[in-house]
Amino acid sequence: MGTTTALAPGLSRKLKKVLETRTDNPDLLASLNTLSTFYNDNTAPARRNLRSTIEKRSLTINHDFLLASDAAQQALDRVEEEVNSLAECCDKIAKSLNNCNATTGDIITTTERLKQELEITTQRQEIASCFLRDYQLSSEEINALREEELNENFFKALSHVQTIHGNCKVLLRTHHQRAGLELMDMMAVYQEGAYERLCRWVQTECRRLGDTDNPEVSELLKMAVRSLKERPVLFKYCAEEVANMRHNALFRRFISALTRGGPGGMPRPIEVHAHDPLRYVGDMLGWLHQALASERELVFVLLDPDAVVDTGPTARKFSTNTSSSEINNNNNNNQETEKEKSETDLTFVLDRIFEGVCRPFKVRVEQVLQSQPNLIISYKLSNTLEFYSHTVSDLLGRETALCNTLWGLKEAAQKTFFEILKVRGEKLLRYPPLVAVDLSPPPAVREGVTLLLELITIHDSMMVPASGIKPLFDPVISALLDPIIQICEQAMEAHKSKGSIDSSRRNRTRSDVAQSRRSSVDAILTPTQVAPSKSNETASKIFIINCLCAIQQPLLKHQVAASGYVKKLGAMIDSHMSSLVEKEVKAILTKCGLSNKMPLFLDTSESASALSEMEETSPAALSECLKAFFGLILGSDTSLPEFEEMQLPHLRSEASVQVARSLAEGYEVIYKAILDPKNGYLDPKSLARHPPDQIRTILGI
Repeated sequence: MGTTTALAPGLSRKLKKVLETRTDNPDLLASLNTLSTFYNDNTAPARRNLRSTIEKRSLTINHDFLLASDAAQQALDRVEEEVNSLAECCDKIAKSLNNCNATTGDIITTTERLKQELEITTQRQEIASCFLRDYQLSSEEINALREEELNENFFKALSHVQTIHGNCKVLLRTHHQRAGLELMDMMAVYQEGAYERLCRWVQTECRRLGDTDNPEVSELLKMAVRSLKERPVLFKYCAEEVANMRHNALFRRFISALTRGGPGGMPRPIEVHAHDPLRYVGDMLGWLHQALASERELVFVLLDPDAVVDTGPTARKFSTNTSSSEINNNNNNNQETEKEKSETDLTFVLDRIFEGVCRPFKVRVEQVLQSQPNLIISYKLSNTLEFYSHTVSDLLGRETALCNTLWGLKEAAQKTFFEILKVRGEKLLRYPPLVAVDLSPPPAVREGVTLLLELITIHDSMMVPASGIKPLFDPVISALLDPIIQICEQAMEAHKSKGSIDSSRRNRTRSDVAQSRRSSVDAILTPTQVAPSKSNETASKIFIINCLCAIQQPLLKHQVAASGYVKKLGAMIDSHMSSLVEKEVKAILTKCGLSNKMPLFLDTSESASALSEMEETSPAALSECLKAFFGLILGSDTSLPEFEEMQLPHLRSEASVQVARSLAEGYEVIYKAILDPKNGYLDPKSLARHPPDQIRTILGI
């Protein structure tokens, strides 16, 4: 093997360093690229002089840098010189400021003091401006109150005066009382002058309202009237002016409507229909009602309290010792008081407006009533006047001239109506009718019922006022029917006082079946051929029952009469029915000879002697009486009364049933007395052959 030559330690380290160097290092690559720009020949001398070449290259670069930075260095030197100059100037300025500060200290102090005084003066100026605004009028406002034509500026100025007046009241609560009094006196002068001027202007405008039938109220006039409400006396003058103007205008319009009619003759004059009382009075009332609505609307536009703007003093808003609840209560009380006062003013104005038409209207209605209209027209007039009396009272108030006139005329019409009824009743009472052969009601009953039904129809169809109250109808029923009932009673008494009826019995012309098919009213009002009763008293009772039923039956369908008077008629019919049945039963028992014996049979005391031992109730006498009774019951002699003259079928049946029931009850008393051992009848079965149940069966009860 060959021997290996060892390298020198220094060379070995360098070689190792070269071998360990990374050739891909960016810094190495950049250095090599830079080296390649000036290292062109790769020769041994060039490699030996590489260090010196690189150092020369570095020296050249530094020399170039020094040459390039020489201009910047010179500029920096100039800047340094200028900075030094500025520092010297600042030192001079600081010295000057220190000198000025020492010399101007007094001026600054004076300026601060003047600034504070300016702020105080500005505040005082604002206070003075507010005072002038709240306590003084401007020249424009004074001119508007005194000289300019009345317009919105006037009301703004007047409102400002009222505000100032209220503020003065607040000022009086402070220590500036003298100023407050002087300002209040000054504002009072302005205010009174403005209100007097406003009152004259409103009166002038109100006079113009009487020139036209349907005037239009301007907004300016509304504002003026609202403002005048703060002065009740002046407001009253203006309200009276409105009332007087509209009073005259309404009177002219009413007379024109009566005599000339509308424009061009349409609508026609009201007096054209003077021959027709109902239409004549109705047209006048309708015209007055329409006029009341229009006049009321006009007056409300001017004087309606709800439309009043609160222009009162603003001092009302200030109260240091009053709680909010007390303020609310006081405001509510004040509003209610003002509302009542305004309503009184409205009523006064409307009353004055319609006062003039009361007399011509009253005279014409009285002429109608004096012309003696018939009963129906009188009743319709009374109802019409009552309706309008309620209606106008609701709109105008009860204590007014027009309402008093209407109520007075209503009373007069009602009096006329009842006087006609009274005369009619007196005429009937002077000539009472005779009882007909068939005991039917007289024609006066039919006429009276027909008239009453017509009056009821009118009453049911009458106009109802807003209060919903209809006039009472019971007095009308009593005034019409009481005389009719009286003449029927007089006819009954006259017929009863006569001798026996000599007319013979007539056969009924219609069968009971046909009679039952007729209505109750037809059965009452239609005369039928019936046989007369056997006694005047019975016939009289049937006659009065027929008359009362003829009155009662048609009234049952009408609620206005079915409450009181119909019940009264029913009680009278029941009373006469009971009396009739009692008389018939007594007559039958008398015919059988049992009437005078019934008290003996009814005597059940222990001390009474045996009936068989008495002559009146001996078996022989009693046998004859019962034989007659059985013959009457069984129809061998004659039939029981059937009350054929009674015109209501159900009453006829009821009367027959009551007679049969009374006879059955009487026979039951006799039967029990005969079977009673203490009466001593030896063969009671031979006397009382039929038990009470059998008698009831025979009688059909």
